Amino acid sequence: MTEATAKHYDTITQPIITEKATIAAEHNQYVFKVPLKATKPEIAEAVEALFDVKVKAVNTLITKGKSKRFRGRPYTRSDVKKAMVTLEEGHSIDVTTGL
Repeated sequence: MTEATAKHYDTITQPIITEKATIAAEHNQYVFKVPLKATKPEIAEAVEALFDVKVKAVNTLITKGKSKRFRGRPYTRSDVKKAMVTLEEGHSIDVTTGL
């Protein structure tokens, strides 16, 4: 596998650990928060380098920021890009340990 570089650490910002993501982990799918400009090949390369696994597929989605109010003042949350990474059979990641 390729060696992890600073670029790989910048591509995978953090794992997303929710109830839905935990259920997906049982089916070899893991969810990560990534930068808005990250591409699917970059994400696959980063996951393979950081966790020493083989990536089968990468699906991405962008969650649009909500309009909220704080003390009567409106603001908008930032957009967030998530990557759902499917691994080959026999590979797994323990996202609770961190990098």
